[in-house]
Amino acid sequence: MYAGDAAPPRKPVTVPMLREFKRDRQRITMLTAYDASFAAAMDEAGIDAVLVGDSLGNVVQGRRTTLPVTVDDMVYHCAAVSRGLKAALLVGDLPFQSYATPDRALDSSHRLMAEGGAAMVKLEGAGPLLECIEFLTRRDIPVCAHLGLTPQSVRKMGGYRVQGRGDEAAARLRADALAIQDAGAELLVLECVPNAVAAAITAELQIPVIGIGAGVACDGQVLVMHDMLGVAMGRRPRFVKDFLGEGGSIRGAIRAYIDAVRDGSFPDAEHSYES
Repeated sequence: MYAGDAAPPRKPVTVPMLREFKRDRQRITMLTAYDASFAAAMDEAGIDAVLVGDSLGNVVQGRRTTLPVTVDDMVYHCAAVSRGLKAALLVGDLPFQSYATPDRALDSSHRLMAEGGAAMVKLEGAGPLLECIEFLTRRDIPVCAHLGLTPQSVRKMGGYRVQGRGDEAAARLRADALAIQDAGAELLVLECVPNAVAAAITAELQIPVIGIGAGVACDGQVLVMHDMLGVAMGRRPRFVKDFLGEGGSIRGAIRAYIDAVRDGSFPDAEHSYES
């Protein structure tokens, strides 16, 4: 290969590859994106997965919660992001109440995948939602579950608080994680969970666990792009690190984030929670 030759294109990340990453102890890198340009920058930097999160309600639309985000919103932003990706796996959030029943979940997921280009859909919670997970996976729709702090439940939770503290809460979270795996989920996001609890769940599950405020022992990490760049409005959660100053540019920040996740230097104790 001559010095002037371009590097070979990166192999696209697929759903089955996520388990290979876990098996090989290769940390999975994920960031949120909401448009084609930022998605392309992440893809070029080597990000494994991109999440079009309903966090767009906060960071793009300027809303106090994610609850007003619609399926139309998610389809629009998924489609935009998909045009910027060549190799990264695209995950799309199912917004509030768009998966209240299995049939609604199927309709919403169909739109995110067929119109938005998502390879996987994400939903929050367990319990009664296990039926939806099983319903979708039996119809060849890959599902990423989300446990711990679930933003769509913010009204019920009474705010954004660390979840899984105490023996009873930790046991309940572990049981939910095993249940979503048994229902067929391919991936689990754990948000705002003590390090030790997240580590135990990650070790027990066969599917990969992606942490956000859940410690370094998870199989990978995700951050909201605006948080990672230090431009999000409002109070910054403890688990957030501003990589822009470290990276010197947007592309440098993305690269710094990827490197820090892969070498295990992020999240450190400063950006994690204890029991």
